[in-house]
Amino acid sequence: MRQSLLTATILAAASLSAAPLLADNHASEPGVPVSVNLTPDQLLAPYYAELRKKVAMPVAGPTPALAPATTLTRIAFGSCNHQSAPQHMWAQIASANPQLFLMIGDNVYGDNGWDADAGLESLRKAYALQASHSEFSGFRAKYPMMATWDDHDFGLNDAGGSFPMRRWGEELFETFWGSSDAVRARPGVYDSTISGPEGKRVQVIMLDARFFRSDLKRMEWSKDRPPLGGYLPDDSATKTVLGAEQWAWLEDELAKPADVRILVSSTQVITQAHQYEGWTNFPAERAKLLNMLAAREDSGLVILSGDRHSAGVYKTEEAGETMWELTSSSLNLSFGDVEKNTAREPDASRTTPFFGIENYGLIDIDWKAKALTMTLKGNDSGMLAAQTFKW
Repeated sequence: MRQSLLTATILAAASLSAAPLLADNHASEPGVPVSVNLTPDQLLAPYYAELRKKVAMPVAGPTPALAPATTLTRIAFGSCNHQSAPQHMWAQIASANPQLFLMIGDNVYGDNGWDADAGLESLRKAYALQASHSEFSGFRAKYPMMATWDDHDFGLNDAGGSFPMRRWGEELFETFWGSSDAVRARPGVYDSTISGPEGKRVQVIMLDARFFRSDLKRMEWSKDRPPLGGYLPDDSATKTVLGAEQWAWLEDELAKPADVRILVSSTQVITQAHQYEGWTNFPAERAKLLNMLAAREDSGLVILSGDRHSAGVYKTEEAGETMWELTSSSLNLSFGDVEKNTAREPDASRTTPFFGIENYGLIDIDWKAKALTMTLKGNDSGMLAAQTFKW
């Protein structure tokens, strides 16, 4: 039903502005429907060209640039921020005085109320509402920010590379967050930066786990269906999370000199304890990522993730190295409590309770000790959990 609605939406949008183009492209193919050989991107491009002239594209507002010479010692991050929910967490994060803040996905919930219109009007309005909050704009004006997306600001719950409106969602994202020329020049929103002097260089890698991601393998419905999600691992060699171009880019990034690397994935990497979205849906891709991280140019490493509306610390062993992941979610859309969440999702890779309350994450770097501390903070900035490791 949803796929049929999306198809109808694409054709309806295309018919508003692309009829001459479609006819020209298929003038030599009698009897073939004009839409048969065109991709959704091609069908919708003329529609978006017209829409671009008519609508105001929301922007998040100015944010300070992170100076390349900055020696980073504290980075904050968070995910799952609903534009219609209270924005109280920005003051809490500001109280930690981070040098950089990372928005790592579901930065707005733009698919709420979406009626399958090709213009993603609900997403555009979600961005506009988020920009109107003084708590957010005030925070952004003071602290440098980087962003990647997850499904709800990509355009549709659990969507990936087959989402027909992904390019318009990308344009909304890049306009709102003021993405760099490098990001705007390529498909997807993945990005990276390196700052600090030699010996104290921090590389932040923001992956895009949406734009190229293959469709998920769904679990068949049954009365006995497990409560922890509805997807199955898919080992097919044709499946991808990052896409060939982003994989090649990531390998190049991991070969650059850096002393600490912070790898951001909107969905969880290490855990395999649930059937919701995550790298667990694509075991071969997960193994490829962990192997690539293990083979990186020598450096400290921490993985950051969100998505789950709960938070925790995870670890795994890969090629003789202990790898750590800090999941922080959500900023203002919590779904549960600590005790129930922890009991509901037992996980051998998780080293903490599973905090189903509002939270944000901090990464502190002690350059003298070569130690990195991951901290989860609640909505009053009280400590939920902390883990220190050396590299």
